[in-house]
Amino acid sequence: MKIKREDNSILILKPKKIKDERGFFMEIFKADLFPKINFIQENVSKSKYGVIRGLHFQKPPYEQSKLVRVVNGEILDVVVDLRKDSKNYGKSFCYYLSGKNYNQIYIPPYFAHGFVCLSEYATISYKVDKPYKRDYEWGINSNDPFLGIDWKVPLDDQIRSLRDKNLPLFNEINSLDF
Repeated sequence: MKIKREDNSILILKPKKIKDERGFFMEIFKADLFPKINFIQENVSKSKYGVIRGLHFQKPPYEQSKLVRVVNGEILDVVVDLRKDSKNYGKSFCYYLSGKNYNQIYIPPYFAHGFVCLSEYATISYKVDKPYKRDYEWGINSNDPFLGIDWKVPLDDQIRSLRDKNLPLFNEINSLDF
């Protein structure tokens, strides 16, 4: 498995595909790549074209690490650095993940996460290292002008939950002390 490190914290994992006449085989998770992380839960979501989920994160002490992959379809995965002491504070990073490229992204704590479905449908699977706690969940509005994220889907075709539409802007979460 090839690993590309972004910003000394985000990891892009590219599993090695072994093909033959039967199909292929890949190792998609190896615990020894994450010796200090204990993934405790795996979640799956399915979205249709234009669905934007996020940008979500959990506040301490339930901040989560995530390992995200796409089973089928294609998404644009977006990660925003929330670490105030980081040179990339407030910067977003975008990655294409698909059921064809099999790439995965490791997102450490203190990053907001979201994605948009670019294919007709996409199934996303992600591991987390801490349980979901509704009272600690928060997020940033995905269409915040400060972040300037190009979601690759026309505004009229974007589908967001009412909750996500009402998330605060980035400058409204500055009171968070990570």
